[in-house]
This record gives sequence, structure tokens and C-alpha cells, in this order.
Amino acid sequence: MRRFETIRARAAKRKGGEAGLASLLPDVPTRTALVRLADDRVLSQMAQRIFSAGFVWRVVESKWPGFEAAFLGFEPKRLLFQPDDYWAGLAGDARIVRNPQKIAAVRHNAQFVSDVAGEHGSFGKFLGDWPAADQIGLLAVLARRGARLGARTGQYFLRFIGKDCFVTSSDVVACLRDAGLDIAENPTSKKDLARIQEQFNRWAEETGLPLTHLSRICAMSIGENYDAATLRERGGMEE
Repeated sequence: MRRFETIRARAAKRKGGEAGLASLLPDVPTRTALVRLADDRVLSQMAQRIFSAGFVWRVVESKWPGFEAAFLGFEPKRLLFQPDDYWAGLAGDARIVRNPQKIAAVRHNAQFVSDVAGEHGSFGKFLGDWPAADQIGLLAVLARRGARLGARTGQYFLRFIGKDCFVTSSDVVACLRDAGLDIAENPTSKKDLARIQEQFNRWAEETGLPLTHLSRICAMSIGENYDAATLRERGGMEE
């Protein structure tokens, strides 16, 4: 496997040097910040990632104040008290993207967040206590107990909520394969995901960098080379 310093050097060259590359790396929230997350913000972020999947993110972002109002601030316990008529009515609510399956996922995930908060004190504490070295284990919990939180949606939820994580975008996967990792072009098997986790863990030990930075640098080292202005318009997400 290629050492990460070679990948970082390639990314820096594409982004105008080390300073340019560093400017595109986000702050990674601390465990304390995760623990302090309110459960309604966790459910809100789950919902935003679910509604954004397969859709234009900017449209969902522009409508998000309407989502917050329609879903009662995403307070899990308040949502769980709502009758079936409330949920059926959301399918005709112009304030949101009217997708019945994704609306149903919010209802399911309100129960999921509430259950986990009851087990761990809060969903944020559950996230904060889960080791970054076992991200694939956390993703398995999201996929098994949550609704529509499998595959890339779960990864983006972790990224946007502030959990240190990698994202298996096409560019990140291309970087891993180019570095010599034996995985499929679309790595979804447990075997491939375990290999990806192990490689990121090795690079984290080698460099001292968080998974979020390793993943972002991978993405910026290969594929379409977006300029800094375009990346910032995209919320900094090249992955």
C-alpha cells in the first residue's frame, strides 16, 4: 500500500500547495460537542440527509426552515405523540419535499433516536462513545435500527453531525484502489468495508490525522479537481 504522505502531496499539488489543502479541511468536532447534541438536532440531520439522498441538496437546504416547522422542530417525543392523520397530512405539505417513504422514515427514526437516547443518555453520547476505529460497526447499527440510513446516507449523516468518519465516495474509493487496496469499484460487502476501515485506521496511526481529514484528502487527490471556490459553494464536500 502507498504511504499516505504520497497521497497528501498529490492532493496539495492539485489544491495550490499545503496551505490551500489545509484551508479545505474542516474542523472535526470534539467528543464533548457530540455529547452535547440535542436529540432533535440529531433527528433533524438524519432527516436532511435522507431527503437530500438522490435529490438536489441546495433545494432541500433552501426549504429546511419549512421542514423544521412541519416536523415540529424534530423533537422525537413530540413527533411520537402525533396520530396517523398528522403523518398522512405531511404528504401534502408544500413546506417539505413530499415523499411518503422519506416522511415515514422520519417517524421511524424518531423512535430510533428516542430508544437510543433512553439506552445511552442521549443519541449524541452514543455517537461520542463509539470508537472511530469501528465506523463500519456504527454504520451497521444505523442501517439495522434506523430507516433509510444505510450505505452512503449513513456516512453523510455521521459527517454532517460531526462524527469523525470516512466517506466511500467514488473519488475516495478510486484513491484507495489506486493506493493498492483490493476492493470493488462499488465496495458494499462486509469484506470490502472491513478492508477500507483497516486501511484508514492504518493511515490514522501513520499520520495522526482524523478519519475525516484522511477521507477528504483522498478525495482531493484524484478525479475531478474542483477549485476552492467551487468546493466552498458545495459546502466543502468534494467527497
